[in-house]
Order: sequence, then structure tokens, then C-alpha cells
Amino acid sequence: MSKLSRLLLLFVVIAMLVGCLAACEQPECEEHVDADADHICDNCDAEIEEPHEHSFVNGKCECGAEDPNYSPTPEFVDYASQVKFNPNSGRKYAEVTVKSYIDGDTTHFFIDDPEVEYGYLKARYLGINTPESTGVIEPWGKKASNYTKGQLMQAVSIIIESDTESWNIDSTGERYLVWIWYKTSENGEYRNLNLEILQQGLAFGSNASDNAYSEYTMGALNQAKALKLHVFSKEKDPNFYYGGATELSLKEIKANCELYEGKLVKFEAVVAKRSGATVYVEEYDAETDMYFGMQVFCGYNYPTMGDFKTGNRVVIVGTLSYYETGGTYQVSNLQYDALDSEWEGGCRVLGSGYPSSYNEVDVDTIMNGTIILDVIKEVEGENGEMVEIKEQQTFDYGELAHYSTVTVKNLTVQSVYKTTSDTDSNGALTITCKDENGITIKIRTAAKLTWSDKSDVVESDFPKGTVISVKGIIDSFNGEYQIKVFNINDVTFE
Repeated sequence: MSKLSRLLLLFVVIAMLVGCLAACEQPECEEHVDADADHICDNCDAEIEEPHEHSFVNGKCECGAEDPNYSPTPEFVDYASQVKFNPNSGRKYAEVTVKSYIDGDTTHFFIDDPEVEYGYLKARYLGINTPESTGVIEPWGKKASNYTKGQLMQAVSIIIESDTESWNIDSTGERYLVWIWYKTSENGEYRNLNLEILQQGLAFGSNASDNAYSEYTMGALNQAKALKLHVFSKEKDPNFYYGGATELSLKEIKANCELYEGKLVKFEAVVAKRSGATVYVEEYDAETDMYFGMQVFCGYNYPTMGDFKTGNRVVIVGTLSYYETGGTYQVSNLQYDALDSEWEGGCRVLGSGYPSSYNEVDVDTIMNGTIILDVIKEVEGENGEMVEIKEQQTFDYGELAHYSTVTVKNLTVQSVYKTTSDTDSNGALTITCKDENGITIKIRTAAKLTWSDKSDVVESDFPKGTVISVKGIIDSFNGEYQIKVFNINDVTFE
């Protein structure tokens, strides 16, 4: 074979080999298949890397990958200690003591200042707005309220400071806008409570960028948002009920009965009196310095009536309805779980040992007194939709205090009437009296009363001119307020 022939043969062999290799080579799959889990693609024989689940620590995996959603947690800054109280700032200030705790951003203080009437000041905290805990209860509202109270209870000195050289009143016309400074030891430094509440995430900002300490309020607000604390978190408030009932204060219910009529409501109160299946509860409101009352009808099949022992603090969950016979509102259709006394969706006991108030009130206040409260009204909006607005309304004191316990002293008996009927009222006495100012009020006994020797209490036991003092609940009959007495021991003969 010639040299040329051998070269041609070699080229032919090489070409055949190249073609064979090209024919054997398979393109890599768009999506590998590894049915036998040998990390080799069943279709293209490509090696498959073993899957890796990233485990991120501080935003990085050990393989070097970075978490795209990672943002470092900022270091907590105590803004409340950074700002210092300066008595020479030119802003008005005064040392005060607590009169009453209202909620997270409102406290009443005793103050010695001729510019402030009645000797106490209703303080509205500057720069913050905590969730509600005295009207319609909101998530984190009670926690904010308890935090404010807890910090001030530790104080050995409290100073309130205005944002300017004079006291400034808020939009309600009643509360003063102030900064709260407190210290817990004589040699300690004052801390700013407004900033503390804000940096704890227990308040939203309110004009946080427009005040004397805006640099600190904005820093505390932004930090709470970055740390996702409380109101800025996605967590649920463990002390708030997210069920079907609207959680309110008793004061809020009494001020807006028409709005909540027929609705399931939830509120806390103290059992002041019990008569059969009817329970009278009351709750003190520091802002108005009065007790609000409510009648609760438990029904005759309620499984644990012992929960409504006088002096128990309870949660009431039931339907607010108009009680035609009594001519007022009451709560009935109580929600409960007979197998779970701690069910958050129903009535339950919170504690015991809370005495009935028997708040001493004069006759004129009961019969003629008035209280101004904020109420919620539904009005038609610009587009025809119904919207809620707040406005002030004047109420009878007796209407709001209805079913709360009172003490009324120095009443002179004018006449006595005994009810004779086939009803539960048979034998009840109606004692018409006048106070020292000549104002008339009626004392009504709860059916027939007896003395300690079991003899009946009768009309002749109250001769005209007898002076008595009574303890009972505020009740009404035919639209007129009266005092209902349940036991002859609640009547003192002067």
C-alpha cells in the first residue's frame, strides 16, 4: 500500500471515530432525572450535585450563601436615659403626685398651681398615643396602662413638664399636654416616661417629630418599629380577646347603650350585689371619679352561680339588651363553658376580695346630677356610607350610676307605702324621704324584709320624722331614680 493510500485510510478512520463520538455524546438535560438516586442523570449521565438546604445564622450559611431577607437587628438604645431634665430650659414644670391612674398615656396628678383648677391636673402624655384601655379595649392597651402605672408607683418624685413656657391644653379642652419625668431613688436621675413607653413599643407616635424632644421621640419610635415590639409586631396580645365579643369598659357601654344594643359585649367589673339570678356589678372610673353600674341577668340555669359571689372581680360576656320591665339596659344571654371555667370567650372569675363601693352620694347628685361623656355616633358620610364619630353628650348621673352601690345619709321619713300583690314585690315598702335640703327621694325595699328575730319589717317601723341612712343600689321606677335596699341591716336609724 502506497504512502498516500495509508494517509487516506488514516483520515477515514479518524473521521469515523469523530462521528461515532459525536453520535454517542448526548446534550445535557434541561431538567435532570435521577430515579435511582446515584447523583447521575438517567438521561444525559451528567453528575448531579447533592441538594443543600441553607442554614442561615446572622444572615449567612456555612456554604457562603447569604440570606436575601436578612436585616440585622439594631442594638437597643435607651433614649429615656439619654435625654435629661433641665429645670433651666424655660419650659413650665411642676413637681406632682398621682391622684389616679387612667391609662397608658393619661394620668391625673395633684398639683399646687393657681393656674390649674381644683388642685389636680389631667395629664395627656406628649409625643405618644397608647392603645385604648378605658373605652373600646384595644390590643396592648392594658399592657401599656399597666406599664405606666407600674413605673409611676416606683417613683419617689414625679415632675411634669410642658413643651413651652406655659401649660397647654389638648383638643378636649380638659387635659394638659406634658412630659412625665420620674425617679425611683432620691439620688437617682429623672427618666422620661413618655420615651420609655414609646421605646417599649407600647405606643404609636403622636406629633413625635414636632416637640421639644423630637430627636429622641423619633429615635425611640423608629427603634420600636425596627425591633417590631408590641404594637409594631405581628404577635397577638396574650391579654386581649380576639373572639366575637366587643371588649369595652363598663363606662363605654353605659355611654353608648344604643350603639351596642343587641351585640355581644365583654367587660370587667366587681360583683356588688346579687339577688337570685340577677347580679349587680360596678366599676370605678377614675376620670369621672364615679362608679358605673350594670344589671346582669344570669338566667335560672347558669351552672356556676357561685362565680358571682359579692366581692368577686369577674369578666362578663353577654348580650346588651333593653330591659322593658326595668326601663333600662341589662346584660343577659351570658356566654360560658361549663367544662372550662377559664375560657376567654365566656364569663369567668378574675379574683376575689373586692368590696362593694357603697359610695357616699348626696340626694341632689342622684336626682339632678349630670356628667358629660364622649359618645360614638353613626352618621352618613359624604358617599352615603355610615361612619362613626365622637361627640360629647350630657347624661344624668343616675343613668350612668344605675345599679351601682351607694350610701345616702340623713334622710327624714315622710311617708311609707306597702305593696300588696301576687308578685315577688308583695310586702315591699316604699319609704318616701327628704334630705337636709328638702329634696325628695324614695327608698324601695327588695320585697318583704325581716328583722333578726324573723318578724316582718312593717310600715310602723318607719314613723314620719324618723331620720335614717341607707345602703343600697341606685334603681329607678317610672323614670324616677330611687334607692333599692335588700336587707334591713342596710338601714341605720339615727
